[in-house]
Order: sequence, then C-alpha cells, then structure tokens
Amino acid sequence: MGGRGLAGGFTGTLASIPGLRHGRELPPICSDVRQKQRLSIDTLPPEVKAPFPSDPVIPLRTKTTKEFQEDMERAVQSGDWREVREFYLTTFDSFIEMNAAFKREANGLFNTIDDSGVNAKFVNAVYDALLSTPQDIQKSVLKGIINSLLREWKGPRTKDDLRAYFILVQNPQYSSTSTYVIYAHLLRQIAALSEADHHFLVHWLKKLSPRRFRQLVERLLQFISTRLFPAEPDELPPLSKCSWWIPSATKVLSLFNAANSVSSPPIMPFTDFYNITLEHIDFMEEYRTWQNYGNSNRFSFCQFPFILSTVVKKAIIQKDSEQQMISQARQSLVSKVSRRQRVDMNLLFLNIKVRRAQLLSDSLDELTRKRCDLKKKLRVTFVGEAGLDMGGLTKEWFLLLVRQIFHTDYGMFTYIKDSRCHWFSSWKCDNYSEFQLVGTLMGLAVYNSIALDIHFPLYCYRKLLTPPTVPCDQNALVGMATATLDDLQQIMPELAHGLGELLSYEGNVEEDFYLTFQVFQEEMGVVKSYNLKPGGDKIPVTKQNRKEYVQLYVDFLLNKSIYKQFAAFYHGFHSVCASDALMLLRPEEVEMLVCGSPELDMSALQKAAQYEGYSKTETTVRCFWDVVLAFPLELQKKLLHFATGSDRVPVGGMADLNFKISKIDVSTDWLPISHTCFNQICLPPYRTRKELKHKLTIAISNAEGFGLE
Repeated sequence: MGGRGLAGGFTGTLASIPGLRHGRELPPICSDVRQKQRLSIDTLPPEVKAPFPSDPVIPLRTKTTKEFQEDMERAVQSGDWREVREFYLTTFDSFIEMNAAFKREANGLFNTIDDSGVNAKFVNAVYDALLSTPQDIQKSVLKGIINSLLREWKGPRTKDDLRAYFILVQNPQYSSTSTYVIYAHLLRQIAALSEADHHFLVHWLKKLSPRRFRQLVERLLQFISTRLFPAEPDELPPLSKCSWWIPSATKVLSLFNAANSVSSPPIMPFTDFYNITLEHIDFMEEYRTWQNYGNSNRFSFCQFPFILSTVVKKAIIQKDSEQQMISQARQSLVSKVSRRQRVDMNLLFLNIKVRRAQLLSDSLDELTRKRCDLKKKLRVTFVGEAGLDMGGLTKEWFLLLVRQIFHTDYGMFTYIKDSRCHWFSSWKCDNYSEFQLVGTLMGLAVYNSIALDIHFPLYCYRKLLTPPTVPCDQNALVGMATATLDDLQQIMPELAHGLGELLSYEGNVEEDFYLTFQVFQEEMGVVKSYNLKPGGDKIPVTKQNRKEYVQLYVDFLLNKSIYKQFAAFYHGFHSVCASDALMLLRPEEVEMLVCGSPELDMSALQKAAQYEGYSKTETTVRCFWDVVLAFPLELQKKLLHFATGSDRVPVGGMADLNFKISKIDVSTDWLPISHTCFNQICLPPYRTRKELKHKLTIAISNAEGFGLE
C-alpha cells in the first residue's frame, strides 16, 4: 500500500482504484426513461433470492454502545486516546471488522429487506463521536476505508458487504471536500451494485432516523453541487479525469429517493431532493442528451428527474414548447412562400377571437377550427374591444373561461365541498368535446405559462400522466391510473370513510350492510344502476369479498364511470403538451405548472418589485405597500389579478412576475392603471394612505375588461 497523502485529500493509492469510462458514463444506469424514479421495487419479491456467496465467519467483538461512550469520556478527560484509536483502526480496516463491530449478532444471517441487522444506535454513537477525536484518528479511519474499498471493489457481494456499504455511506467525514475522492469511490461502488442489492439498500435506508436520512441526502446534494461548481478551482481533481463522480452520486441519491417514495408517509418532502444548483447548468443540453441517448449508458440528469426543481422542468417545457411553436410557424410560412402566396404574419399565432357574451361557444369553435395551430403563440381578441394582446388579454380569457366552465350550473364538473375540489360529472352524452376543450385549455396554459385557478385533486394529475405520452394505438386506454381508497379520500372523503368502515367491520357484513356488487348513481336527476362485475346484482358483499368490492367500487368511481369524459380531457391536454418533457414530472409538479401557487406572499412581491419614476422610499410607494400588506387575502388576489391578469403565483415565485410600479403625472383624482401584459401598475402621486387605499380598492374591484362597468 504505497503513496498515501493527507494534505488536501488522498492521492497515489486511489489512482489504482479503476475508474469508470469517461463521457459521464456509469453502468448500470436506468436506460428506460419511463422508469425514471422507479428501481423495480414493486416488481421484486419481498425476499430477493439472488445468488449470494457465503458470508465469511465474523470475528467476535462485544463492545456495546455504553462501553464505547464510556471509553470516549475517559479519553476526553485523560487525553489518553489509545483505546479509542484502536477501536477505530480495527473497525474501519475491513468490511469484516465493520460487521463484527456493528452487526447485532456477529454471525446472524439478517438476509431480509426488513432488517439490516445493523445496530443503528451504535453506528450513530461511533459516527457522532468521530469528528471530536484527534486528527490522527480521523485520518486513520479514512485510510482504513481506502483499504476496505481497494479490497472490495470487485467480485460478488455478500449481505455483509451490503451492510458495510450501508454503514460507510453514513460517515460524516464526507462533508469535507478533502474527503471527496474517497467518498466518490465509495459512491461508485454502491452505484455499480446489482438491482437486487439496491433493492435491499433502499429498504434499509428507509429505516434510518429522519434526521440521519436528511443529513445523508443533503451531503449527496452538496457533493454534486461542489463537483459542478467548486469554490476553488484546484480543490478537486479536473472534471475530465473524474467524470463518473456525478453519475455515481446521482445514482446513489436515487436510492434515497426510492426509499423516501416507498415510505408512508415520506421521510421528507420530495422537493427537498431538488438540487437548486442545476438551475445554472445547460439543462437543455441535458434534455437533448436524454432524448437522443435515453436507451444507452450516457448520463443525463433527466434520467433522474427527482433532482430537477420545478423551475428547471418548467424551463425545459417552455423551451421545448418554444421550439415546437417556431417549427409550426416556420412550416406555415414556408408553405405560403412555396405557393407564392402573400405572407400574413397572423400565421405565426394561434389567433382566438371571441365575444364576451358567447365566450364558451366561441372559444370551443375557435379551438376546434384551429387545432392545427395549437402549438403557436396564443393571441386573444375580444370582439368590439380595443387592445392589442401582449399577454394581458390571454390571461383574462383563461380566467373568464375557467370561471364559466367550472360553475356548478354548467354541469360539467361537480364541486365537492368536503374536499374543496372539482370532479368530473358522470352523466353520459353523445359529445364530449367540451371536456376536450378543458383539457386543451390546461395544455395551452402550461404551453403559454399561464397559471389557472383550477381545483382538481392530485389524482387527476396522476391520471393525466397515465401514460405521460399518448399511445400510438388509438384504442389504448388512457387515464386509467390505479385507484385506491386514499385517492378516493382526496375527492369524496365521506364515501371513503364509509367504505373504510365496511373494511374494518367486525360483524356480519352480508346481513348488516345488505350490499351487492351493484352500485347506483344519479345522473341528470335519474338514478341508474351499474354492476361492478358480471352478475354483480346477484353477488352479495361478504367479509371474504369486501376488499374486492371496495377496490372495484373505487375504480368505478374514479375511472370507469367517467372514462369518456376523462379520455376527451386527456387527449385535449396532450394535443398541446405532447412532449417527452412530461415524463420528467410528478403529478404534484403538473399541478404546480397548471395552477401556479395559491400562496400569496406580498412581502416577497415587495422585495422583488421594480420602480419607474418612483423610488421605493417615496411617500406614494410606502403608502402603497402599507395598504397592500394590510389587505385581506381576497383583495390581495384582486390586486394580483389587476396587475398581472391572474391571481396565481408562477412556479418561480413572486420574483418571476417582474412586477413594476410606475409613476404617471396625472391628477390624483385618477384611479390606478394597470398593464397586465407587463405586470405593471401605474400610480398617480397620491399623498395619503387613505386616498391611495380608496382609489386602489375601486380599481382592483372593477378590473374586468377595458372599462369600469
């Protein structure tokens, strides 16, 4: 073992650990983009019967957590670290010794996904104490890890090897960039394990304490960020010589993400896996790599979309949309020129012309006639009104249309008070084009970066991603997402509660509930019956088959009874948003892109505001913010709508609005004016808070259209 140095990390010996091929490659990378966050956890059996070599006999070590802590206390008090030093030197010198120290029973098998066999309390105590030991002990631990990794870098893995990796990845020393070379090689070995090994690690990781789990996730995210953007150019090896670092770390991070996903409830919010640093890389190059090399070992962050923030995903969708818009417009232009026809610049836009009094029917007609233009830039004109659409009229068109479509009197959607959301009406009809219109509207909103005030349950967005791209087979089913009682709870909590009571009932289910596999629904005032399975009206619900009854009933309510409505809605959405980028999204992220955020933070808007003709310290501006910050939520939403044309906050937050307050030199008798296409409010030089509040309240309360009515 020659040539180890500790200044600025380890050198020499590490060069003998074989690296991966250059070009940011890492075998095995999940090559099917549709598998993205999934590691086949659901498809593997509970006990993975992969061929593991026999575990070696583990030496007997009997030190307990309490004894170790007493050793530490004596060392701190006396300054004699010999016993502690010997423990650390021996423990981290090999995988066998790690198992001897931390395995609850030295030669116990522990070959299950449910129990790693590791004494977590002891591991935590040893690692918590490590950073307070003298530097020579900390260095000896790192040397021991190098020896272990060199010894174990190839060959078949035993369960004890997996346990050693599980223990090593928790080492807090990897927070320092001086240890990143060692950390990278550990991550490389873990990333290159088999799928069966990963399956075990995922289930062991989810048993970590939430605090420890979060620490390890944050350490991996920091490692990736620092490798991409090191604080000092020379603190890490050149990226060209260690291109496998980031793929290795990302693959290991995906194991933590999988562990988080299979935990109920999740250990930490999925948004905490976002790496904000990636907002500053060329993510479109990552996207193109993913599209072009999706079925190869070529690495792209898009293979692991859990790490990309919604801001990045929105930007990818927008740029992908822009490219499609440009392509559509270019095709129209070339077609005209080739036929020597006069070029009308309106060809570059999806021009929607509607009457306010006939808003819904006109919109449906326009979108139906111009379905080939849906991927062009949207431009709206209200008949009989002045105004060039620079974005403001488009926002208003969306807002008014959504209000009308989702009004309870219209009947397309049912508003459920208990869950405060809308759901599809199950009435049958000959034409579902209006449901397709709603889907198209949602697609156009995402395509044109407009936030809609729509209240669908999360399950609706899961259905929209089932599948995320439209099948080539026109007869293929769409939107048939697996439905559970928890999904029904989001939408119809009262019914879900009743079905839950049926499942837990201890008495005679058949006699006391008197149910059959037939259900009833009211449609347009008429009660209709439906069999959940053939002959369902003659099959009683019993204690033995009640789970099947609940499963079929939930599937009927959320899928089969509204299939035609949702299929039209699905195809409307995907007629606009037909993009591979949708495969990057979680249902929660689709909801955010469609709806924006309902959380209004006016203090954040104040911090991000820009000024023209005013400074932020002038009386009028100070009065404005005093008034706005004191407004109730309803008036704050009206103000946002007045200034921007929408009462929703975009994905990037208030800062993304580019909100501006401008001065207009007119009489203070005037009301404030807005330019929604520029997210701008123009204020006369009001002198008092009372005057400004009065005029602003009138303006924002009468902001629909181009005049006060």
